[in-house]
Amino acid sequence: MTDLAGQTVIVTGASRGIGEAAARHLATLGAVVVLAARSADRIEAIAGEIRASGGKAIAMQCDVSRVDDVRHLVEGTVAETGRLDVLVNNAGLIDPIARIADSDPAAWGEVLDANTKGVYYGLRFAIPQMLAQGGGTIINISSGAATGALEGWSHYCASKAAALSLTRVADKEYADQDIRVIGLSPGTVATEMQVQIKASGINPVSRLGPSAHIPPDWVAKAIGWLCGPGGDAYCGTDFSLKTAEARAAVGLPAT
Repeated sequence: MTDLAGQTVIVTGASRGIGEAAARHLATLGAVVVLAARSADRIEAIAGEIRASGGKAIAMQCDVSRVDDVRHLVEGTVAETGRLDVLVNNAGLIDPIARIADSDPAAWGEVLDANTKGVYYGLRFAIPQMLAQGGGTIINISSGAATGALEGWSHYCASKAAALSLTRVADKEYADQDIRVIGLSPGTVATEMQVQIKASGINPVSRLGPSAHIPPDWVAKAIGWLCGPGGDAYCGTDFSLKTAEARAAVGLPAT
């Protein structure tokens, strides 16, 4: 199990789903966890529960689509804890789902702002701090949509493809300075996003039953594993949690 004692971790989109599960799990590994999301009340409550269980957690309101919010998130984290060792770029959107000709341009752009610009902003402000410390890890939550085409998901596919490119470029630019940038493609996860996908009725993913989705806790454990030496082999690319071999490496059930 990865030991994160003495390290500071930011998790974006930490108010629910993968982000919440990751924040709770990384705190059990010893990290000071900074929960970031738009929902201030919700992340304050989760941070309080983590602290009540003996963990260390701070809540900071942040909209990752806003450059100043992300800048202040990183600066505030360093001011509070003195460092930044891991950034989990998890915050993301998929709704509204629509075919291109039916899509709303403003809503389409909002998804790109969160899913692509949000990842870029995180990289932009975390990397200088990590360089000053001598290294760090950034995990970008990816998707099979980064390399595949799914009807109704033009915004999501485009944004996740861009995020994968950011993972590759950041690795090329900073790997030799001990900055590890890793993508994590978890497959379908039982979160609110799956409720939105199912309601759309568009493409085969919307027709998957509940048993097809893995729990957010599995993704949280994969994030923790990637923070340790296991992540070294996946720098600059996406680690897919969809294979039995990958799940075994993390210590998860095959199915």
